[in-house]
Amino acid sequence: MKLPGILASRPPSVGVEIASDRVTGVSLSGPPSAWTVAAHATERLPAGAVTPALNAVNIHDARTVTAAIRSVFDRMGTKPRRVALVIPDTSAKLSLLRFEKVPSAADLDQLIRWQVRKAAPFKPEEAQISWVPAAVLPDGGREFLVTLARRDIIESYEHACAEAGASAGVVDLASLNLINAALASSGQASAGDWLVVNVAQYYATLAIVRGTDLIFFRTRQLEADGDLADLVHQTSMYHEDRLSGGRFGRVVLSGASGRAVDSVERLRRGLEERLGTRVEPLDFRGTATMRDRISAGADLLDTLAPAVGVVLRERVA
Repeated sequence: MKLPGILASRPPSVGVEIASDRVTGVSLSGPPSAWTVAAHATERLPAGAVTPALNAVNIHDARTVTAAIRSVFDRMGTKPRRVALVIPDTSAKLSLLRFEKVPSAADLDQLIRWQVRKAAPFKPEEAQISWVPAAVLPDGGREFLVTLARRDIIESYEHACAEAGASAGVVDLASLNLINAALASSGQASAGDWLVVNVAQYYATLAIVRGTDLIFFRTRQLEADGDLADLVHQTSMYHEDRLSGGRFGRVVLSGASGRAVDSVERLRRGLEERLGTRVEPLDFRGTATMRDRISAGADLLDTLAPAVGVVLRERVA
């Protein structure tokens, strides 16, 4: 499944993620049947350098972010001219737009853009919009997966890469590429519906996938201890009541390993008790192996997963 990139062109082999607290780079090598993580590196960012938001400045210290990207490339031993770029979920808005009757190809793009722009919290001329077809509806209609962002925000992330010598050939959201990594690594679509839980530094995203179709996506800022539990409860109820869902066939957790061990274990147990399904970490090594499998702990896999996913998005998914 290829989820929507905000910008897309020929696929790069190096993925870069700019998060609120770090910059991570990954390069893949080898044939598609035997991808290997050839190199990877992460540089921490000082607090306040990047504050992801839909309608406000995201990059406050461009020089520091660019320096971190350069340092990542140096440590990886590469100077890529083009990269696939991953940005935080909260830097854009993703929605599923439903048409009971799909418009003609000549009208579809215009109608999608009109529907999305009228709900945007900024001027229409400032909007960057990308969309791809999503699930086919039983009555013949279809959903479309639409990404909306402020153009100057996307350009600020691209500019940070450009100043480090790399053009962003693809721009995409973190959780979408966790889905890509999970799909690519499983080798086949999961039976029934499955859930991806992405716990970032200041937000969490829950995404429900039916086979290979994304049917639900919700992001919430984490401001209090109970926010994630509330989000899981609301998502589970919506899945049962509005999406005719039963028990999830698979639950994938990513991003939580950077927290205290007891906190991660409580989160895992809480998810399993609420959802009635075993929670598994996102392990992309089924598709892109690490050269030293023993040293690849959960924290490292979580850190690399979005950047790996955006490269797999173009080459495998």
